[in-house]
Amino acid sequence: MPHTSAPRFGIMTAPSQVGYHDVLRVWREADAIPEIEHAWLFDHLMPIFGDPDGPVYEGWTLLSALAAQTRRLRLGVLVTSNRFRPPALLAKIAATVDIVSGGRLDFGIGVGSRPGHPLARREYEAHGLPFHDSADAVASLAEACTVIRRLWTAAEPFDFHGTHHQLSGAFGNPKPVQRPHPPILIGGRSSATLRVVAEHADLWNIPGGGDIDDLLGRSALLDRYCAEIGRDPAAVTRSIHLPVSYDRPGDTRHAIREAVDAGFRHVVLGLPAPYPAKAAQWAADELITPSL
Repeated sequence: MPHTSAPRFGIMTAPSQVGYHDVLRVWREADAIPEIEHAWLFDHLMPIFGDPDGPVYEGWTLLSALAAQTRRLRLGVLVTSNRFRPPALLAKIAATVDIVSGGRLDFGIGVGSRPGHPLARREYEAHGLPFHDSADAVASLAEACTVIRRLWTAAEPFDFHGTHHQLSGAFGNPKPVQRPHPPILIGGRSSATLRVVAEHADLWNIPGGGDIDDLLGRSALLDRYCAEIGRDPAAVTRSIHLPVSYDRPGDTRHAIREAVDAGFRHVVLGLPAPYPAKAAQWAADELITPSL
């Protein structure tokens, strides 16, 4: 698929092993840097790196606080675990954040929580949450996207009787600021998830920093799934999350070039903690400006 638009760059600050004011400092700085267009948190309830008993903040609560402390950045959670919250509750949370931000939310969602990662898997038992197999989780995600979009747009209460979610008299009020609804970003790489992306997503995100040929193959598969349901593949913006090295910015610049050449026009730069002074400006000067 042809790509002619300039890439849009953002940052991701994992809210783990850091303090609230550390994250706030970086987001406020980024909010004043035009080259940084979007900013993201992640959605884990316990640390998945570093001290397993260290601090980690609930993503949507923190996002609402950061939305109130910024004015320009688009913002979101990369990506919300569909396993953690019922979709109707998540729709209400997201609409609230869109209103607090003045219409700057990009709604990120996915199957959730790296089931093969032992430190991610433990957060389910620790919080009394069920953990279903991947096929069940993907089917639940597809229904959740349908429910959430209807709650954001429906003018009257409705019932929903799915395999995984059932609602009676569901109604979302207030609605999000953005109309018809905030952009939906779905993260994931499996074939089953890509079928959900083709049907529901405005953006598709995948972790980068590895085999670029695999990323190209996944993007081509998404093209095919879009074509099968009569959707223009270009309607789904390709997004990639790239890990950043403060010591080796050249490696990150190389990864950015590969990703942009492969058609990824939405680039999320993962800033590791601890954040150096002027971390956002460093990302703009060392990584983003050379890549524009």
